[in-house]
Amino acid sequence: MTKRKHFIASLLFLFTIGFSAQLGAQYRGVVLDATDNSPLPGAVIKAGQKSAMTDIEGRWTLDVAQGSTARVSFVGYLSQNIEFGASKEITVKLKYDQAGATLDEVVVVGFGTQKKSNVTGAISSVKSEDLEDLQLPRVETALQGRTSGVSVVQSSGQPGAGATIRIRGTSSINGSDPLYVIDGVVIGGGIDFLNPNDIETIEVLKDAASAAIYGARGANGVIIITTKNGSKVKGMQVKVTSYTGLQNPWKKTPVLNATEYATLQNEMAAAAGQALPYSNPSQYGVGTDWQDAVFNRNAIIQNSDISVAGGTDRGSYYASVSSFNQEGIVAEGKSYYERLAARLNTTTKVNDRLTVGWNVAYTHNQSNGVAENTEWGSPLGRALNIDPITPLYETDPTVLSGTPYSSGGVLRSNLVRDDNGIFGISNRVTSEVVNPVAAYSIINNVGWADKIVNNTYAEFEILPGLKAR
Repeated sequence: MTKRKHFIASLLFLFTIGFSAQLGAQYRGVVLDATDNSPLPGAVIKAGQKSAMTDIEGRWTLDVAQGSTARVSFVGYLSQNIEFGASKEITVKLKYDQAGATLDEVVVVGFGTQKKSNVTGAISSVKSEDLEDLQLPRVETALQGRTSGVSVVQSSGQPGAGATIRIRGTSSINGSDPLYVIDGVVIGGGIDFLNPNDIETIEVLKDAASAAIYGARGANGVIIITTKNGSKVKGMQVKVTSYTGLQNPWKKTPVLNATEYATLQNEMAAAAGQALPYSNPSQYGVGTDWQDAVFNRNAIIQNSDISVAGGTDRGSYYASVSSFNQEGIVAEGKSYYERLAARLNTTTKVNDRLTVGWNVAYTHNQSNGVAENTEWGSPLGRALNIDPITPLYETDPTVLSGTPYSSGGVLRSNLVRDDNGIFGISNRVTSEVVNPVAAYSIINNVGWADKIVNNTYAEFEILPGLKAR
């Protein structure tokens, strides 16, 4: 009887060992970066109620039952599910999560960066993700409608025209433009050299507390722009973007045609007791549509941009070249803007305490413009004020033989003309109200500028949280 009890106990013991072996087995493995196969210390492997964390070499061990699953996660990387099978050695490779690598939104302030949740001052932020699907001719337009308390007003519709930015209104009669800080360097003379696609973040410091570090220069607010540096990219990333669009005026101002104009002139003369200037107003028909004459239909706007970025644990780089061209919707061939921009940003971590960097940007801007926002001198102002009876080009020999086209039966040498003929001259309106197409065809208001902005720096960490730059 005793022997039988010992035999049964032995069977139960062996069964228990076998059952325990089915419930739990020790698995081991390593968690690596999928890009460069570097170990990821601190990664978490969680299987139900059990979990393990990788060591400095990315290795881990865990006692779990065969057939169960676990989730492997690491900050800044995409999580991955694994299944425990017959093999007790498991290698997991996690991919870098470029879109969600940050723990909390970080804003740039005058003395460095802070989590937005810790900032008590009035700061508005615009991130590169907010601008990805927008085609921006200039950086200033990135702030329109995205930052509270900031007024962005376009100075005109001229291609390449800047904008007036006011942070919480006009604060001085001597100038209320904000202070611009690009990658830690105070910039004067505008920010037209910036390629909008190079921008990582835009921070607007709106109150005195936020801008206090800049002193009196920040009295009108501070706009801090940080350009891309490739630190969020693992390996190398090449990005090419291009777009082409067409621009057209969305409406025209309703004005009188030639018949209506002549009829109205007759009514004015009759009311004043004068002879009627036009015997048959209907003979003039529709006349000249001067707005159509000055508008440039299907004006082209296009941009091409190529960038190369990359980063490792020892440094990062970002290089870009872009070309932007825009034609104006007024005065074909006489209103355009071109920008060629190039940028190189590099950061190198010499050791654990010393970091050196180099940011350099070159921009070539060229523009040709016409008079704008004036009642009499601009093409649109003249198009609205000149009479519709005057033709765009004068082709009638009888009219050309008289005043003001000829003198003594000979055409005047100073008549404005092009390949299509002699431009018409109105004998009904005078002074600055002239043929608008003739006026802008003889004007060449070309301007260009080359700008190089360079920033070379070294940053040394004196103590944790204290750096000298």
